[in-house]
Amino acid sequence: MLYGYLAYFDAQEAFLQALRRLKGEGYRHLEALTPNPVEGVEAVLGGDGRIPWVAFLLGVLGAGLGLFLQVYTTLDYPHNAGGKPLLGWPAFIPVTFELTILTITVGIFLYLLYVNGLPLSAHPAVEAKGYGRLLVDRYGIFVYASDPRFHPEGTKAFLEALGAEVEEVRRA
Repeated sequence: MLYGYLAYFDAQEAFLQALRRLKGEGYRHLEALTPNPVEGVEAVLGGDGRIPWVAFLLGVLGAGLGLFLQVYTTLDYPHNAGGKPLLGWPAFIPVTFELTILTITVGIFLYLLYVNGLPLSAHPAVEAKGYGRLLVDRYGIFVYASDPRFHPEGTKAFLEALGAEVEEVRRA
């Protein structure tokens, strides 16, 4: 069963140009595979604007949890030490800060695992013959067969017209 096409490019400029052309033609299910960060890929493929909002909400949850924990324990088990006020909020700042950071870190880690569909046991593209070079010195675009614009012959011909070396990736 055809899973998609893996298109290889030798130059970063040709890779970015092909990515722009694919997006311009209406392809939506693409992956960019590069050995190093490439400026402009996120602008073409689009970033996930939900991540900052999820981090903010997790931070609010963590701060609220930290404050609630300390206020609850202070009111439930009052302890007057040295004439300090019962709800001395400056003492609550370190624990609240640490719980906020912990909640954001763990929450974003789990959210990114979920969004990226991880953990994957193995992506079929890893079995492609030229995949190893994508980790070293080549650039690649993976076009999924599940894309609405995907047509086996048409997509392959379009990728080759963009100057790519195209390899079929099949699901085992």
